[in-house]
Amino acid sequence: MALFLSPGIARAQGMPVYDNVNFISFAKQLLEAGKQTVNIIKTMEFLKEQKENIDKVNNAIKQLRAVKELVKNNQRLYQIVQNDLREILNSPFIKPEEINRISNSFNLILQNSTEGMEFIDQILSNDHMKMTDAERAEVLIEQELQSKEMVSEIEQKTRRYREIIEFREMQSKINNREGDY
Repeated sequence: MALFLSPGIARAQGMPVYDNVNFISFAKQLLEAGKQTVNIIKTMEFLKEQKENIDKVNNAIKQLRAVKELVKNNQRLYQIVQNDLREILNSPFIKPEEINRISNSFNLILQNSTEGMEFIDQILSNDHMKMTDAERAEVLIEQELQSKEMVSEIEQKTRRYREIIEFREMQSKINNREGDY
């Protein structure tokens, strides 16, 4: 600050000096930084490939879980139909005109389930549908949700028909009781 405030002209003395050692050291540092940058870029490419591989494996696992759950839900559907439907239809409290309606409602659910499984088979075994693993997993998860809804629907119908049978059985007992007058 004293230099700026002092009267007169300030002058620099001598010529600038270049330090060759510092220049060479700086050039070496630049080369080393370039090598490190190349290594970092290679590492980033490797990590990107690994991330893609992990995503593929993750999608494959999602697909397997969805297919496993679908098979489980379909087995549950067939099990309910085999056991519970036979029990419901053999009940003396189900009217003959109701048998077809009950059978058709259960058959419709089973038919939808079978069509869903055929669609899944096409998705998994056919490359005509150009889908990525993520898209395939998404479709499978959607089918899994639909199969859960079918299981829920068939369980609801079974419960409702059992309640109807219980009600009619109770009604029959009330209507056919002997009075103690």
